[in-house]
Amino acid sequence: MFYTRLKVTCDTEVSEIIMAEVGELGFDSFLETDSGFEAYVELENYDKPEYLVIQEKYQQVAQFHQDQIQKQNWNEEWEKGYHPIVVEETCLIRAEFHQIEKRYPYELIITPKMSFGTGHHQTTYLMVKNQLLIDHRNKRVMDAGCGTAILSILASKLGAKEVEAFDIDEWSVSNGIENIEVNGCKNIHHKQGRLSELNISGKFDIILANINKNILLEELKLYQEYLASDGLILLSGFYTEDIADLLVEASRFNLKEQKRDERENWAALLLNR
Repeated sequence: MFYTRLKVTCDTEVSEIIMAEVGELGFDSFLETDSGFEAYVELENYDKPEYLVIQEKYQQVAQFHQDQIQKQNWNEEWEKGYHPIVVEETCLIRAEFHQIEKRYPYELIITPKMSFGTGHHQTTYLMVKNQLLIDHRNKRVMDAGCGTAILSILASKLGAKEVEAFDIDEWSVSNGIENIEVNGCKNIHHKQGRLSELNISGKFDIILANINKNILLEELKLYQEYLASDGLILLSGFYTEDIADLLVEASRFNLKEQKRDERENWAALLLNR
């Protein structure tokens, strides 16, 4: 049996969007790469005209290459390139199939499907690193655009009282729920949708958002409305050169920079009132 393999080179900001549209064409196996992602579909199910529409739509922000390959054991191939991550010698992030002898204070079992958030990307690493420094005990936490739910799971393990997690993508919600169950977290509520559409009430002590600059600029107003008077907002998903724009928007709501962190030109910001 032969498959059509699609290789897409693009930035993280558009990777999930393109992946979602490709998924609508019948591509049912995905592999994240350092430069984007690969997608696979059985040759007889490949709809070339519809694919060309997507390629033309995103030609300014992504490069596309396709070829044909014989059927493989996708899980085996994926596992070869998916390695465990250790953040600051404190938090281990691994999949269920990883066998790790060394013990760490925190261990997260994250097996992604099409969802963003394995710890491999610089922004997820930055979020986990800085989240580990925040006191979560008995705190109410919001995880906006949660992806694999990695940050929600860490919040729960750090002692959060309650976590509200949500994402706009159906596959992220499905994958997030699976990861939450595997990690035995009982206090995470997972929903699909945007913050502006969801019926979420009350204030939050900690708001986590690892998305992208444009969405963060749009939603900072909402975040601050949900933020408790002494609460914290931890943001990532943007480049170091974007910090200034985010701080300008934050200042409109009396949000001030408490700390910033950087990793290979990606950045994280911790804000409070």
